[in-house]
Amino acid sequence: MTAPVVQAPVKKEEEQESKIQPSDYSCIILLERTTEEKAQDKSFPTDAYMVRYVVDGTQHLDVTRCYKMVNIFDMYYDKYGKGSLKSIDFGYGTIKPSQYGYKSPEKKKRKRKL
Repeated sequence: MTAPVVQAPVKKEEEQESKIQPSDYSCIILLERTTEEKAQDKSFPTDAYMVRYVVDGTQHLDVTRCYKMVNIFDMYYDKYGKGSLKSIDFGYGTIKPSQYGYKSPEKKKRKRKL
């Protein structure tokens, strides 16, 4: 006979975070629980939003990229619950969304003819 497997109890907050994935809401979290100075970086795309929310009495700031603002609301509402989401503002990014993260290909050197 084999011994029963005993698992360590999972915290409720960790359990919720593992269930909710940003990709389920078509969102990408660029910066999580960051500072105001880092969130105001202009190298983010123009479709990035600054999300302010409160968890356990502490205010946090995320920079999240998403096509629709309602998807951001749904993700944070499902993740942290009612009353935790305080505001969703436009970010300071200046890069076109289609060009964000794009790296130009390296130019190949031409061979010289002798």
